[in-house]
Amino acid sequence: MKHSSRLAAVFLGAVQLALVWPAHAERETGAYGRPVDRSGEAEVGVASFYGSQFFGRRMADGQRMDPDADNAASKTLPLGTTARVTNLETGQSTVVTIQDRGPYVQGRIVDLSPASADAIGLTPEQGLVRVEVAPIEVPLPGGGVKLGAGAQEDPTRTMGGAPQTAR
Repeated sequence: MKHSSRLAAVFLGAVQLALVWPAHAERETGAYGRPVDRSGEAEVGVASFYGSQFFGRRMADGQRMDPDADNAASKTLPLGTTARVTNLETGQSTVVTIQDRGPYVQGRIVDLSPASADAIGLTPEQGLVRVEVAPIEVPLPGGGVKLGAGAQEDPTRTMGGAPQTAR
């Protein structure tokens, strides 16, 4: 009888904790177990692009990788983040949506779809280029959005039809 009452107490305690513990309290992690970065700050590093072996495969958000779409992978930006990626050699930039985790190569901060790579002048022959990744809109756990450094670069950016500087 002692064993069953102890088991019942442990079970009841676990149920109570589950009821009061917020779902977002769990530590959300990116690639390599790194914490997700919701700061909205720009980051400078090396970009690469998805190889053809990844075309059509499911990304971390469940969608299939479309080489013609403006999708990208980040180790730390939350899935669903929109960011401006700028080639620091040419100044060319494009806006991408973070839909996947990676790149799984040390020293790289973003993997771009071939369409996005082309938009910033990153060619297959080059393979890599230094970029700035400036988040524009960073999704928050409660469903809101935080404006990032990329939104501040473009004061005419609109969200929901009206110019926004903060949310």
